[in-house]
Amino acid sequence: DLCQDPYLFVNGISSHDLHQGSLGNCWFVAACSCLALRKKLWQQVIPDFQEQEWDPKAPENYAGIFRFRFWCFGIWTEVVIDDLLPTIDGTLIYCHSNVENEFWSALLEKAYAKLAGSYEALDGGSAADAIVDFTGAVAESIDLVQGKYSETISEQMKLFEDLLKVHKRGGLISCFIASSSGRASEVEAKTGLITGHAYSVTAIRKLHLGERLTFSFKAEKLFMVRLRNPWGNREWNGAWSDNSEEWKKVSNAERKSLGLTVENDGEFWMTFEDWCKNFTDVDVCRIVNTSYFSIHKTWETKMMHGAWAKNSEPLLNRCGGCFDNIETFLQNPQ
Repeated sequence: DLCQDPYLFVNGISSHDLHQGSLGNCWFVAACSCLALRKKLWQQVIPDFQEQEWDPKAPENYAGIFRFRFWCFGIWTEVVIDDLLPTIDGTLIYCHSNVENEFWSALLEKAYAKLAGSYEALDGGSAADAIVDFTGAVAESIDLVQGKYSETISEQMKLFEDLLKVHKRGGLISCFIASSSGRASEVEAKTGLITGHAYSVTAIRKLHLGERLTFSFKAEKLFMVRLRNPWGNREWNGAWSDNSEEWKKVSNAERKSLGLTVENDGEFWMTFEDWCKNFTDVDVCRIVNTSYFSIHKTWETKMMHGAWAKNSEPLLNRCGGCFDNIETFLQNPQ
């Protein structure tokens, strides 16, 4: 009903395919952007994707049914949905692609909403939780302010090397800027960054500068991070932003190797130092390799299942809320 030639994927899958709709689930869209970077991971979530694709040559095979899989309570759980998507005046109101006949992101969001109970249940959450549900990864949250990463250069460099290793080994990273208490969330700062809003980290690079650039920037290497805003626009406007003076000093070959784009597409580069100064929290999701045949085997798994139990203390005998409720969250089964 929405278009003549619908597809799950148009020209493959990309972190640029997703745009947040009128639901406050930037955390989910940021997690999807991370997922889209890793073919091996998204193929677990969208199984048999070629068989699920619309076939215009055999429309009689289409039954309006889609299957997705999520890691739920330690096992892969299949969620089956139909193709009825929420719209107003024939336009999708929640997550959608930048191409009007591509539907993987809207269908994945519907399946995740079904797992959670409703679309409303996705209004506010943690990107790390969604990434764990997509991958079975082990999530770690790092407080950049408390860790003083913007002040202590040695700690900053150690964090950069850790995140670079996670990224190279197929892990997923997201970050956000916590809102100050009493301030409205999702407000644009002078820097172009949005407070109370999740971003996906799409690349981490050490940029080795040639002699000419070393002279210009007074450094041999630049430590860089590339981010994406789930809205698909509104970007950082400081140093190394798309149209900044810094990029004018970098050759076309170096720009090409970094995959620099100068459109207002929501994706942008920052120095790692600026990132540490402007962001407050980072969620690091490591894909745990426990294979006995792995060269780099460093992990072992132990699975423990929690359950709610009646507690004589009234304050402990209730739901502990989401991760924002740090005092009570661990009362929930983990």
